[in-house]
Amino acid sequence: MYSYRIPVILDTDIGTDIDDTWALVMLLKSPELDVKLITTTTGDTLYRAKIVAKMLEIAGRTDIPIGIGLNSGEFPRFQEQWVDEYDLSRYPGIVYEDGVGALTDTIMKSPIPITLIGIGPVPNIATALEKEPRIVRNARYVGMQGYIRTEGNVPSREYNVATFPAECKKVFGAPWDVTITPLDTCGYVMLDGQRYNAIRDSDDQLVRALVDNYRIWANNRGLHDICEYRSTGLMDTVAVYLSFSDDLLYMERLGIKVTDDGHTVIDDKERSINCATYWRDLEGFKDFLTHRLLYGR
Repeated sequence: MYSYRIPVILDTDIGTDIDDTWALVMLLKSPELDVKLITTTTGDTLYRAKIVAKMLEIAGRTDIPIGIGLNSGEFPRFQEQWVDEYDLSRYPGIVYEDGVGALTDTIMKSPIPITLIGIGPVPNIATALEKEPRIVRNARYVGMQGYIRTEGNVPSREYNVATFPAECKKVFGAPWDVTITPLDTCGYVMLDGQRYNAIRDSDDQLVRALVDNYRIWANNRGLHDICEYRSTGLMDTVAVYLSFSDDLLYMERLGIKVTDDGHTVIDDKERSINCATYWRDLEGFKDFLTHRLLYGR
């Protein structure tokens, strides 16, 4: 699809749900992508930046700058034990204290349009849009947000939208290309059986760090042995996939309204965005994800 590596920024609330850590490893192992910056969002963004930095050191990717995003109070720190003794000031790469400014500058200075991947709530991105609206001219947005349809029932609110609905409205309504994977599709991604066992038993250093984080996270969530036989939901990995391909998904252009209480509702009066609403091949994606995590290709 692309004749060049796609420049991307990842905006993540890594350290609350474990799927952000899976998505980060997938991102680092995707040869299609040229990672320009990783920003942390919501909660204790310094804690989140420590996880990113330690993972990048293990991956040998300290060329990737880190931006500390907007702090928004206390959120759970389920992976804190993994970075208890990690000193962010010793990270050999660049760490920007103003993550929003770094995000804006990276987009504005890029000679090639940036793909901005959002796998958490979006206050960093909404603030960047307010401070520098011109970023829409040199970026597109790909996110894991929303819940659009269910089997005849009213969809539930999705966390990344419901925690900051006003900010999500700004991101979806901005005049740039927007693509999302709602829970309608990404909510079905989980690895078990031979696929998961291959990940759990891998000797790859970065995958080992992922599994170590998963074990700490699961123990702190009271899930304990789950990490020995399957993953939990890997929603954010689908957003990473959509940054370079949608072959395995069925896409629809839909007007999406973000309500004040954080629902995402189909509304023809709203600006239309690209929505991954059904899987063409969910099992194929699980195979792809497993292979990508293990072998980086």
